[in-house]
Amino acid sequence: MRARVGPLVAALVALAALLAGCSSTPPPAPAEPVRPVPAGTTVLAGPPPAGRDTSCGDPRVSLTPTPPPAPGVMPAGSTMAAIVARGALIVGIDQSTVPLSYRDGRTGELTGLDVAVAREMARYLLGDPNRVRFRIESSSQRIPNLLAGSVDMVVQAMTITCERKRQVGMSSVYYEATQRLVVPGTSPVTGVAELGGRPVCAPLGTTSMATLQTARGADGRAPVAVGVPENSDCLVLLQQGQVDAATTDDTILTGFALEDPRLVVRGAPLGSEPYGIAVAPQHTDLLRFVNGVLDRLRADGTLARIATSTVGNAAAVPAAGSYAG
Repeated sequence: MRARVGPLVAALVALAALLAGCSSTPPPAPAEPVRPVPAGTTVLAGPPPAGRDTSCGDPRVSLTPTPPPAPGVMPAGSTMAAIVARGALIVGIDQSTVPLSYRDGRTGELTGLDVAVAREMARYLLGDPNRVRFRIESSSQRIPNLLAGSVDMVVQAMTITCERKRQVGMSSVYYEATQRLVVPGTSPVTGVAELGGRPVCAPLGTTSMATLQTARGADGRAPVAVGVPENSDCLVLLQQGQVDAATTDDTILTGFALEDPRLVVRGAPLGSEPYGIAVAPQHTDLLRFVNGVLDRLRADGTLARIATSTVGNAAAVPAAGSYAG
């Protein structure tokens, strides 16, 4: 389904088509050009999804870690040994989300918080942070690619939830984000209460979209949920004036404001977004290994340094992981 293009533009296009069939009617005044929208843009209608699943208790609790062995020396028959034999770690990620995972305009290389965390996983597995192959994917492709075996792990601003833990293994938290709003600096909108009936963008297949669909404005109306495949698509729609706001993780929205100073992040947090690394559900040995590496990265200050240099917020790195089993 193609996107909405804004009610005014849509009305003008419909009127022009109607008048074109009446030869005796003068041609209408030129309409504002219809702005193109990102492929895959969808207006989500119908009832909101059910509330967030809490069936697993605290979703932040992951499997007890295994201390990582020396790089390249993994237990025989383990998932980690298979990765070492291949010679590279394959990681699902995206390439257009400042400051988490994006291509440096000068070098063309991927950089950002998630990229740096993925490289640390390669360092502990293979002894070289550059021995990682990044597979570029959208948010909605993260779990399907993991289940299909196309990637070894996903390091892509993936919020830990009970629903996701029923499908894949999720690590302990490496960064605590929150969901916020971003709007043009000239907008009167200060929070979700003012967005009833107004178009708001969020990436498809994310917890941010689920939260948006259950939100209500002060007038009792829901925002019009406009879904897009990529985080950066929301930035495009904002810049074109086709949505009144966008909502997703504050880390991502801060990147929007860095790319376009006309935008500002506003409003109280709409929810917590604890990031974890996802692995295939059968690879519990790899999940325990990942948790062991995250513990090392917290303890020696590496995670805090990465967060400072990329997102500028070391305080969002948890002091410790939560484990059971």
